Amino acid sequence: MQTDTGSGSTSAPSDNAPQSGHGHVPVKAGLVATALAALGVVYGDIGTSPLYALKSCFSLHGGVTPTHDNVLGLLSLIFWSLILVVSVKYLVLVMRADNRGEGGILSLLALAVPERAQNSPRKWIWLLTSLGVCGAAFLYGEGLITPAISVLSAVEGLEVATPALKPYVIPITIVLLIGLFSVQRKGTGSVGSVFGYVMVVWFTVIAALGIVNILKSPEVFRAVNPFYAWQFLKTNGLTGFHQLGAVFLVLTGVEALYADMGHFGKKPIRAAWFALVLPALFINYLGQGALVLNNPEAASNPFFRMAPEWALYPLVFLAGAAAIIASQALISGAYSLTMQAMQLGYIPRMAIEHTSSSARGQIYIPWVNWGLLIGCIALVLGFRNSDNLAAAYGLSVVLTMSITTILLFVVSQRLWGWSLPRATIVCAFFFSVELVFLAANAAKIAHGGWFPLTLGAIGFTIMATWKTGRNRLRQRLINSLLPIEDFLKDVAESKPHRVNGTAIFLAGNPDGTPAALTHNFKHNKIIHKRVILLTILTEEIPYVEMERRVAVADLGEGFFRVIGRYGFMEEPDAQEILKLCKPLGLNFREMETTFFLSRETIIASERRGLARWRKRLFALLSRNAQPANAYFRLPPNRVVELGLQVEI
Repeated sequence: MQTDTGSGSTSAPSDNAPQSGHGHVPVKAGLVATALAALGVVYGDIGTSPLYALKSCFSLHGGVTPTHDNVLGLLSLIFWSLILVVSVKYLVLVMRADNRGEGGILSLLALAVPERAQNSPRKWIWLLTSLGVCGAAFLYGEGLITPAISVLSAVEGLEVATPALKPYVIPITIVLLIGLFSVQRKGTGSVGSVFGYVMVVWFTVIAALGIVNILKSPEVFRAVNPFYAWQFLKTNGLTGFHQLGAVFLVLTGVEALYADMGHFGKKPIRAAWFALVLPALFINYLGQGALVLNNPEAASNPFFRMAPEWALYPLVFLAGAAAIIASQALISGAYSLTMQAMQLGYIPRMAIEHTSSSARGQIYIPWVNWGLLIGCIALVLGFRNSDNLAAAYGLSVVLTMSITTILLFVVSQRLWGWSLPRATIVCAFFFSVELVFLAANAAKIAHGGWFPLTLGAIGFTIMATWKTGRNRLRQRLINSLLPIEDFLKDVAESKPHRVNGTAIFLAGNPDGTPAALTHNFKHNKIIHKRVILLTILTEEIPYVEMERRVAVADLGEGFFRVIGRYGFMEEPDAQEILKLCKPLGLNFREMETTFFLSRETIIASERRGLARWRKRLFALLSRNAQPANAYFRLPPNRVVELGLQVEI
């Protein structure tokens, strides 16, 4: 797929392309050091689930009575959810689907639906693409709710320590959220190194709390027997089924394992999970269950009631730190997802600020940052406590997980060579598990689950409208373009006046004549002595090797075609491309070079195709997109823009 330079153009990757060596952690870093770094980013969300997951099982939709069998049944459901979904599906299977080392649902989509898959039915490609975009949109809902519920759950520990502090829980939460989002512009590099150590302390402490309480009721180890899970669902009927929506909270953040694979690699993420995170989480859940067996009243907040009175305030502080780290991981993930979506042409261009000169993944996107902050504050003020927020949490996550399974079904056959029966059996098993969780979470819709669904629907509408609108705009422009061969023939015959210097025209189509060039020639009747037609493509791979970055072709008559290629995890830089042209025979003097680009003004017409309201939405998004000269890093004092009105 190729799009104009302003939309985040893409072309298909080679199936046998070599793995990229790019990442956010140095290649030479040892397994232990990298696993430690992964703890501070990857496992923040799922690692703070003990703050609210089991508590919600006794409160969501009326909850269940904390009897002996119910406690063991819930613990069994939690254990097997962690084993089957996290350990087997994501750590073993999904992480095999890497797009040159990168993960995440958009990377998986690029593997499942390559643009060179000409043999695939068009409707099938459209369906898979729509599902992938929908999954990406739902991830924004998770990124919005995670900071709100994690920080609020941690601060609620103050109520356990001192009930008199209850009126201050919401104000303190809002202050912490404002502080968290306010420091994003400065980047996390300075504090990121300590995140892993804080999470080591966190997992060690929650495991220790679990062990202390397990010693009082070691029978909770029976929960590893799946019979108790089955017995719980059978005995409690519809009420027990609804509690699966609360059990699912132990899995929130699981998509981060896959999305952050490119930052740390598979082995460190897997090592951290099996060596520390999984044992610590399950031991803590067992400890909470043991506490509830001995004191059913502790079901109101079993996590903080596990701690002795003297340790409550330190535990609240540690929980707050862990919650902030969990929030940071989701915020950074939202930035990364937005950058990928921009490069792949699913959302308009936005300003991206780099907060580190050494780590390419350290970015800051103001629009996303402040949008998340406003949303988080609205959630805290609207839902008031973590139990209410838990009712809104999980639905968007399970939908994204289900979409991941569908895309995995395609990838397992296309890339791994699995037979249809094998792929069907494996993926159908996980899909059926997720459908059960989805049905249980559906009961949350009326209690707050509508929020992430609405957010996902808005995100999908924007992404689908922008993608479709750019495709239609590109087609309209291509149809009106003059083939470059015809233009060069006209230049050779008419021999127009040639002025000194180099003119660089941004060209979305590598075969046609840029509209800015034809307009300039038509109105000014002159052409520069050297003309560069610059096309910047974004490929459906994370990173493009430097030897493939630039290609130069001499078209004759002083015209040159320059094609620059970037991956969807990279930011295009026109000046970098020009520097790389020097070894290929093209040298540029900045003061003798002028960039020409066209700026389209979108007019919603009566043409058939998009609904009129979507045309207006596309026009609005186009007007507010970051200007092409800033996006492609053109020198501001060397740019000439030519306006162009286009009806769609």
